[in-house]
Amino acid sequence: MDYKKAASYWMEKDTKAARMDHNALLAQIEKFIMAHNTCAMATGCGDFVRCTPIEYNYKDGRFWLFSEGGLKFRALEGNKHVCLAIYDGFTGLGQLSGMQITGTAELVEPWTGEYMDLLAFKKINAEKLKQLPVIMSLIKVTPTRIDFLCSEFKNLGFDSRQYLCFSNGNAEV
Repeated sequence: MDYKKAASYWMEKDTKAARMDHNALLAQIEKFIMAHNTCAMATGCGDFVRCTPIEYNYKDGRFWLFSEGGLKFRALEGNKHVCLAIYDGFTGLGQLSGMQITGTAELVEPWTGEYMDLLAFKKINAEKLKQLPVIMSLIKVTPTRIDFLCSEFKNLGFDSRQYLCFSNGNAEV
């Protein structure tokens, strides 16, 4: 198996791809993100890997994930790089729709301004949350790159796979 050749497939294809305008692509990306609320979050450190299905909120260009705990934190302790996958169920090759969000994760301290802002955004009563037997951890993921595969892009005259790179959470042209 030529792993390098297989790994470079999309990079080579991107050199000839019909690319969408930055703003149009960002609008399509955010529309897809907002139409969903669950992702698979991949974490890893050393030879340990984990992929966790988890609910998210998308706000201010970031992904916000509450968690009561789990092995994902074992990986996050040593490696802040994560990948989120959001996708529709497979119904046929001409109807693909899914994305990978590569980014960095950071834990938001409980009861800080950011934490309380997200509770308000989700309409969660902080006093009730404080009564839980465990403090809910809040993971903030800042995207560095989003790869979006959407068959509908072909109908618009573009390649089905598009991507955006981000700097400090802001999409780059």
